[in-house]
Amino acid sequence: MSNQVIVAGVGMIPFTKPGASETYNVMGEKAAAAAFKDAGLPYSAAEQVYVGYVYGDSTAGQAAVYRLGLSGVPIVNVNNNCSTGSSALFLARQAVESGVVDCALALGFEEMRPGALGAMFTDRPNPMERQSLEMIELQGVDDKAPFAAQFFGGAGREYSEKYGTRRETFAKIASKARAHAQHNPFAIFKDPLSVEEVLGSPHIYGPLTRFQCCPPTCGAAAAIVCTPEFAKKHGVKSDIAIKAQAMTTDGPSTFEDHSMIKLIGYDMAKEAARRVYEKAGVGPDDVQVVELHDCFTANELLTYEALGLTPEGTAEKFIWDGDNTYGGKYVTNPSGGLLSKGHPLGATGLAQCAELVWQLRGEAGKRQTEGVTHALQHNLGLGGACVVTLYGRV
Repeated sequence: MSNQVIVAGVGMIPFTKPGASETYNVMGEKAAAAAFKDAGLPYSAAEQVYVGYVYGDSTAGQAAVYRLGLSGVPIVNVNNNCSTGSSALFLARQAVESGVVDCALALGFEEMRPGALGAMFTDRPNPMERQSLEMIELQGVDDKAPFAAQFFGGAGREYSEKYGTRRETFAKIASKARAHAQHNPFAIFKDPLSVEEVLGSPHIYGPLTRFQCCPPTCGAAAAIVCTPEFAKKHGVKSDIAIKAQAMTTDGPSTFEDHSMIKLIGYDMAKEAARRVYEKAGVGPDDVQVVELHDCFTANELLTYEALGLTPEGTAEKFIWDGDNTYGGKYVTNPSGGLLSKGHPLGATGLAQCAELVWQLRGEAGKRQTEGVTHALQHNLGLGGACVVTLYGRV
């Protein structure tokens, strides 16, 4: 049995800097409550719950969801690095599509600390050990730069060396992110940034400067998915559906091709996108708006090509032609993306979902993209997992 999966409701809270947020359980409760209010449903309608977070103790999902009620339904905690939120959505969608349940909640939250990401457990093998060893073999290690920036900055440098991409091109992505975020009440950074200001910020690694790296962030977001029959029975809005979704993990090329671009998930994203387009029977030309994983400007540039928005080697022209913003071919990250909206790891994938649902409904205010019929989401986690989701009107 394969059901159509309706996005019945979405919700999120404003993202904040570490130290300025409420606790994870309160944030999670508020985001989930907002999604249920949006759907016009009580918490008791959810038959299964999937909760994503990276930095938290086991059963933190229950601690948040129990504040909504004690219905006794299964609550599954999900941790898949930066793709955690969309991994929770993947499981909720799968439960509904397969007919196991009629309605499920996906919730993501993160209460982060200031500073670059680091290992929480130093007394056991690091899950990223294989990727780290490959990175060091390819480009060495810089003790002064955050490890994540070395991965993505190294990929950006490899791309630049291959295609002659200018530093200004990467910086232009960060400037675009701020321009979009100024109209997003949930975003953390809304002040405009020029290309010159981006390039003038402290150098981090490769083509990356500080303003080209996403900030540690606290926040929460949620989505409720259901069958069309459930939506009709409960008077739920049923005009937006998940048309296709795919999750991929690393394949042989991640390590065997000895490429920083491949190491940070390019082939995962490309394969996930291929599966989604094939299942939905559409192509990138049918998409108008995209929320993609811009943890660093280098990854946004690479993802344009991985998702098929522009042919390989043409991302620089794509950017300078304005095809990644309003008036161009695609509006990418109208929310401001991870760079400006913020990146609370467990919440990011569901915040992307919320933005795209609002875009499809025509409820995005000054961020609204014209004529949206299909919206594409890309959420990446090193280690690794990539989730690509296509939303569309029913």
